[in-house]
Amino acid sequence: MTGALARPRGRAGFAIFTLVMVAVCVGLGLWQLQRRLEKHALIGALNERLAASPEALPQPSQWRALTPARDEFRRVHFTATYARLPDAMVYSSGSAVRDDVSGPGTWAFLPAQLPGGETVVVNTGFVQNTMQDRAQQDRAVSRLVTGQPVTLTGYLRFPERAGSLTPKEDQAKRLWFTRDHLAMARALGWSEGDRQVAPFYVDLESPVPESGIPKPGPLQVRLKDDHLQYAITWFALAGAVVIAFGVWARAQPKG
Repeated sequence: MTGALARPRGRAGFAIFTLVMVAVCVGLGLWQLQRRLEKHALIGALNERLAASPEALPQPSQWRALTPARDEFRRVHFTATYARLPDAMVYSSGSAVRDDVSGPGTWAFLPAQLPGGETVVVNTGFVQNTMQDRAQQDRAVSRLVTGQPVTLTGYLRFPERAGSLTPKEDQAKRLWFTRDHLAMARALGWSEGDRQVAPFYVDLESPVPESGIPKPGPLQVRLKDDHLQYAITWFALAGAVVIAFGVWARAQPKG
């Protein structure tokens, strides 16, 4: 009698467990489909910004209202003068947004002064430099600092956050491992003398130096989109759980 009562309870318990697992798997699959829609909308918005004609750099009074969600990758143009201040290099093993950049090197970050005195940090381009030779990097950027204003075209970008495994910057070599231009500004004196530093930096598109170094260029956004694959996996797991329950239930003794 006890065994007969235990079997229905066991079936009911396993059925409830199966329903919970199916609900979880289906929910995760639907969540991945929603994320896919959001990712496609984001890709569309970013591609639209990259393809748009460059617009005037936002005024300093508008800077606080800018956000990555609304303004990342906006094309802008402005006139500025590269300041005679220390540059910074950001280590890179390649680029996710530049097809013409590969291999180890650095991105050359320079402060540029607007006519009103504010500072906009510019990623002037890639310097191929396997050994991180500071002298080579200095030669690459020194040609840009002429004291004359230059018209620049590029893309608004926002600072990165260092991960738990990101190496610490080497201030002696002025070498960073994340694109945190605000940290560079604090360390290298770009914000001294009440100079306002923009909360964004600019990835330079043009002009290209005569030497080609540093190497600026157009950006292309390529975001990873595996959400449909993940959704199918979750739905398949839900189906597998249902099949497993059916096989188990059929194998149970009657009565």
